[in-house]
Amino acid sequence: MASQNPTGSENTDFTWEVRANDRQFHKGQQRRSILCFHKGKYADNKVRSYKYTPLTFMPLSLYEQFHRIANVFFLLMVILQSLPAISTLQWYITMIPLMIVLSVRGFKDLFDDLARRRSDKQINRRPCDILTREGFSASQWQDVCVGDVLRLHVDQVVPADLLLLYSSEQHSLCYVETADIDGETNLKFRQALAITNQELSEPVNSSLLAFNGSVLCEEPNSNLYSFRGELHWRGERHPLDTEHILLRGTVLRNTETAYGLVIYAGSDTKILRNCGRLIVKKTQVEMILNRVVIGIVLFVLLTSLLLAVGTGVFEASVTPRIEELSALGGDTAPAYRAFLTYWGYIILLAPAMPMALYISFEMVHVVQSLLIGWDLDLYEEGSDTPAHARSTALNEELGQVGYLLSDKTGTLTQNHLLFRQCCIAGVLYGAVPDDGKKPEKLDLSWNPYSLGGLQFYDQRLVDRLRGRSCEEAREFFTALALCHTVMSEWKDGVLQYQAASPDEGALVGAVRELGWVFLSRTRDSLTLSELGQAREYQLLALIDFTSQRRRMSVLVRDPEGNLKLYCKGADIVILERLQQNSPHQESNERALDLYAQGCLRTLCVAVRTVGEGLWEKWRSVLAQAAMAMRHHDDMLERLHDDMERELTLLGVTAIEDRLQEGVPQTISTLREAGIKVWVLTGDKTETAVNIGYSCSLLDTEARLLQGEELRQLLQAPDPQKALSKGNELDSWGKYAKTEGSKMALVVTGPELAEMDEQPELGERFMCLSQLCQSVLCCRMTPGQKAGVVELVRKYTSAITMAIGDGANDVNMIKRAHIGIGLSGVEGSQAVQNADYSLAQFRFLAKLLLVHGRWSYRRICKFLRYFLYKTTTFAMVHVWYGFYNGFSALRIYENWFITLYTTMYTIMPLLSLAIFEQDISAEASVRWPELYQVGQRQELFNPWKLAGTLFYSLYTSLALFFVPLGVISYSVMDYQSFAMTVETGAIFTVTAEIILQIGFWTKFNFGAVILSLLLFFVSTLILHSPRLHLNAPTDYYFPGVSMHAFRDPVLWLTALLTTFVAILPSLTVRALAVVLAPSDTHRVHSMGMATSQRRQAEMQHHFRRGDLQRRSSYAISQGKGFGRIVTSGSGRRSTAPSQDGRETAGRADRDSPHKKGGGNAVAAAPEASQ
Repeated sequence: MASQNPTGSENTDFTWEVRANDRQFHKGQQRRSILCFHKGKYADNKVRSYKYTPLTFMPLSLYEQFHRIANVFFLLMVILQSLPAISTLQWYITMIPLMIVLSVRGFKDLFDDLARRRSDKQINRRPCDILTREGFSASQWQDVCVGDVLRLHVDQVVPADLLLLYSSEQHSLCYVETADIDGETNLKFRQALAITNQELSEPVNSSLLAFNGSVLCEEPNSNLYSFRGELHWRGERHPLDTEHILLRGTVLRNTETAYGLVIYAGSDTKILRNCGRLIVKKTQVEMILNRVVIGIVLFVLLTSLLLAVGTGVFEASVTPRIEELSALGGDTAPAYRAFLTYWGYIILLAPAMPMALYISFEMVHVVQSLLIGWDLDLYEEGSDTPAHARSTALNEELGQVGYLLSDKTGTLTQNHLLFRQCCIAGVLYGAVPDDGKKPEKLDLSWNPYSLGGLQFYDQRLVDRLRGRSCEEAREFFTALALCHTVMSEWKDGVLQYQAASPDEGALVGAVRELGWVFLSRTRDSLTLSELGQAREYQLLALIDFTSQRRRMSVLVRDPEGNLKLYCKGADIVILERLQQNSPHQESNERALDLYAQGCLRTLCVAVRTVGEGLWEKWRSVLAQAAMAMRHHDDMLERLHDDMERELTLLGVTAIEDRLQEGVPQTISTLREAGIKVWVLTGDKTETAVNIGYSCSLLDTEARLLQGEELRQLLQAPDPQKALSKGNELDSWGKYAKTEGSKMALVVTGPELAEMDEQPELGERFMCLSQLCQSVLCCRMTPGQKAGVVELVRKYTSAITMAIGDGANDVNMIKRAHIGIGLSGVEGSQAVQNADYSLAQFRFLAKLLLVHGRWSYRRICKFLRYFLYKTTTFAMVHVWYGFYNGFSALRIYENWFITLYTTMYTIMPLLSLAIFEQDISAEASVRWPELYQVGQRQELFNPWKLAGTLFYSLYTSLALFFVPLGVISYSVMDYQSFAMTVETGAIFTVTAEIILQIGFWTKFNFGAVILSLLLFFVSTLILHSPRLHLNAPTDYYFPGVSMHAFRDPVLWLTALLTTFVAILPSLTVRALAVVLAPSDTHRVHSMGMATSQRRQAEMQHHFRRGDLQRRSSYAISQGKGFGRIVTSGSGRRSTAPSQDGRETAGRADRDSPHKKGGGNAVAAAPEASQ
């Protein structure tokens, strides 16, 4: 409702001034940027999302890349290598790998930036019509300026934030689609002020050109759902709000032409203000890795210091006694020599710092993300929606999830709502059909607006409506037909609706089928067809729904002149606003409980008769509140609350929202994987609990801790101990500690609000939740959903995942470690803010148990092996120092140091990180217990890393001392010795990765063979005498490889070195298989044993039925693997497949967790893990 008020004084609260048709004023204050300095107020309308220009690309790219400590470290190494006094390596030894890393990352950033620049250019050159003195002229978006008047045509995108001045529709209504802003595909209407609608209508061009009004409003901000301002024109002030604003990015629909005044342009528009920096999420593995890298740097510095001390001691005690060494050392003081040697050893040990690790890490993440998107098992054919990894840096965290926090509506359920039942005046209508009995459809042939498809079965209600024998029912349906924000339009002779939510669409569609047809709306009226009779209601006020209010109301004047407020909303807010002794309240509350037991979504519908005096008083106060500059929202909220009182309850609606396909099986599988599943919903407790039972979140024998019992436990200092107090709780406390016990928490929004006020309650709540199999949070607001995520993150170290499909889930998705957005009917805002997007909840099982688990294992192997090969490579110089007087001499040839990480050893490692599988995808889903390896961080933790580093230390000893031992029994010069050590190093790290690979593909074979060929071929080329003649200082091993490769001593020594180096790894793997076989090995063993049993039994002459029974019995009784089969938590008869079908035999499999037993035949690829 727009009101106007004469202006008495200028308002100083609004500081943003826009003058219509005054380009000179706004151009004079247009914002300009010079380097990092900004001057001016108003932004132009150009989009500049790119970061680089031809002049700034190089410095900005380098600036960003040198924020990484590893790159800074290697830059320092390059600088040190350029100093002759301390350089132990040629400058290009570190420079070339560093340039490769910087170039790859730089070109990737440049490629992305060029794509952004092309996108910007396309947007900036979009056409639009700008009003000039000669009329509207064709221009481009980039030419738009604040204060311009624009003309929009149907299906055109709005180029800036506009104040709607006039449209071709009646009353200057305007329909817009906001899908690109909030993801909602339903149409919304905007409307011009009455004054501009009247004064700027005819003739349009000349009236708009003469328009000289000014807008005072709030400064540019990112709030999409709020706008405050005033239009000052002809000595009057007219309040403005969001209903008068067309936001940039919205699309004009069903409106031939609209005209608007540019309020905000370019970077000041609300949509671009929301395009801030995304929260950069780092995985636990990456954070541990960063600490390890810092530890390696400290280790290099400390080791170099110790070796430098050795240099000083050697120079002081040994060198003076040997004439040749004294001559070489000259008069250099031992301390100065030690100082130079310290920096020399830092350069020499720098390869221990994994230079190419981060860029390789990113490449692996990108490829793994592509594999997720290419998985056809995660593709929804009906909606043509594949899985999509919007963030490529979180793949391994998918294999470590400990808590899954899920929305209910549209996530667990289909969000395809069906009007099933209702209660009017205490009478229940509608019957849920039995599966074995086909219900009798209603005869709606008398209704010309009926489209069919109504799944409501109760002819009594139709008869009473048509027979006019139930006035309460007519009032009930009138309320449902009026109290909504649905938009109507005629297409091909059919009346169609655009609803803001599935609930409204279902309700308006249902009452349409039953004779109460919503036909159209204007700013001031709604038109219905009530059983064929057209009736127009004057719309006086619309109080819209918000997640905080949880209700909406319309105040109308009916054709008879009566004023009525119709209100619908959640029962918890409607019931407390009823007048005393409201009729049928008790029966309606019983109906609410009954519908909740049937997992139906409920809404209460109420009415209030409003007197003329009350209306006039309320309208006057409302107009004053609309003009208020301070506490505007609070004043409106109080006014709305005052009007929505003294209600009379008309009835209750019950809408069915069916579970999505495969939801119970998926939740059951995730729980077996050790993931705690929490459901966060706005529904009432009874509905949520029944949904929990139907989707396998709750077991029928589970005990629910809720209400007063939960409050008592939370008041205790230690809730877990409180479970052991009292006779009843004592027995339950003992039961809770036994295997297979089941408890669940049920908490409501108000109770969570108390936890926010009293932090100690939140800690106790989390302590108590550790004993529970699941948690149900009911009556939740979007803010409380995000608060629950924060609560879990604060009091646990587990990885949290949030999944939802609507705009109300966005905060929750952003706060969790991993956010999953489902492509649903509530729009795409959840998907746009998520790290991963899926089409169905059931795909979560494969995403986590297969892709997540594989990614975790691949990344952990990748990182540990990378650290192993680089540390092994560098530590050889330490042992060499004991034999060269700690002189910081290198043992490897220069080019070998350069190419070791970037060419000789990288390809097998990348193939492992991309294709490695310990077990198949089907087995990963069949044995979800294997997922717990990631939750416990068994593959990447300080102990694992310490073991890797100690193993690399041992390997470096073997690489140096085995060839050194051979030297004492043969004739070998320094170059041949270096060549032997290099060959042994390549053979050893290649053999180790061969042991690491458990799933061989043609890419793995090709990578291993190609890496070895590159080593031999490139070594022969780099040792060419011709290259030595051209650059003797760079190629100082002329002909060495050709001679060495012909010497059998080199080959035998390299093979012996390899065997000695990998012997501990082979031993540990063999002992692990025999003494403590991993779960993965047991799965392989059971699979092989099962295959062998089936082959053996097939040789007998059993009938097919007998064979199946015999085979099933044999599998279920396999020796030593029965714990999960006999446990309550691990046994069930079916397991979900990714296409929704059920795979038989889950109860007939052996558990991989039972220690011992089984004759292991297959090698365990993860035995050492």
